[in-house]
Amino acid sequence: MSGRDRFCQPRRVGRGAALTLVFTSVLVAGAATGSFGDPDRKSPLPSPRSTPAAHHKDVAAAAAEAMADGKSPMEAAERAVSRSGDRWGAVYSQGDYEEFEEALDGQYTGVGLWARRERDGRIEVTRVQTASPAAAAGIRVGDRLRSVDGEDVDGRPVTEVVSLLRGDADDAAAGTEVRLRLERGTRAWSETLRRARLSTDSVTVHKLPGGVTVIKVAAFTKGAGDAVRAAVEQAPRRAGIVLDLRGNSGGLVTEAVTTASAFLDGGLVATYDVNGEQRALHAAPGGDTTRPLVALVDGGTMSAAELLTGALQDRGRAVVVGTRTFGKGSVQMPSALPGGSVAELTVGHYRTPSGHGVDGRGITPDLEADAGALERAETVLSGLGDPS
Repeated sequence: MSGRDRFCQPRRVGRGAALTLVFTSVLVAGAATGSFGDPDRKSPLPSPRSTPAAHHKDVAAAAAEAMADGKSPMEAAERAVSRSGDRWGAVYSQGDYEEFEEALDGQYTGVGLWARRERDGRIEVTRVQTASPAAAAGIRVGDRLRSVDGEDVDGRPVTEVVSLLRGDADDAAAGTEVRLRLERGTRAWSETLRRARLSTDSVTVHKLPGGVTVIKVAAFTKGAGDAVRAAVEQAPRRAGIVLDLRGNSGGLVTEAVTTASAFLDGGLVATYDVNGEQRALHAAPGGDTTRPLVALVDGGTMSAAELLTGALQDRGRAVVVGTRTFGKGSVQMPSALPGGSVAELTVGHYRTPSGHGVDGRGITPDLEADAGALERAETVLSGLGDPS
């Protein structure tokens, strides 16, 4: 699904939004109040009046006016966001927003597809979850999704495609059917899948024959950072680690910082601004700073994953291998709107420890590699040598 980064702890609002993890496209970096405390603590959304960005107030005012006139406040808010020119701004129904929060908690209802919109508008599958309805149907990475329940998806925002896949308009539950039309090369076919309640399984670990541990982080859902730290602690002492962030759509920024803490002994992870006010994110002390480390990235590495990559690269902790990352480095703030919908609008940008901006640029790897990137990572690790 589409994803968004969150600087703030999860919030509950309504129904509907694994907008993060069944598809990957826009990852909105939610900055909220600057609180980086207990991720389990639930707090209410700030009221529109408490948000500092002027366009938040404009969007809220548009929603309130529409509601007073008996019109759709959400549609009015969407038009206001469109007029603002905010590339990453979005308005979500109360239900969509809660589904998003559930996804960050590691659960969602869907078919197990991750995808993104290409520059030409195509919706391309970037990951298929193991043991999901999509996997059982034989859908593969690289397949093109053409329609959902008869509605063409080319050129549509990924959030809309996600809504169709999830059946949000009908409040579809696990067990309901969804019809997909797909293409693979010259082959075109249709599949009817049943939605299921799935776990995101955002961190997976496996060992290569030479002893290298590969830690794959698909997204920064709740607990991902601790899972990475545990994997590092359990890895063979003299073996290198590949931190695979390819296709990582972002997620909870607190989890990305916790992941950085597994490899750094404190220090700066990133800086960011909220309406001009500068703030910083720091790693916790005590991480493994000696083990050889390679970070694998690609064009699907986004937002919080780019924040982590930039920290490891700038601080000389990892060799970054792969292709240029997506380039999503803006910070969004959520606010409740009249009528119950939620707006997330850009209020600032984050930078790597060396002060490099990511938004619109991405991160350039130290070593370019596309096909055979994992093999290149192994070669790099062999050259880095064993930790003493």
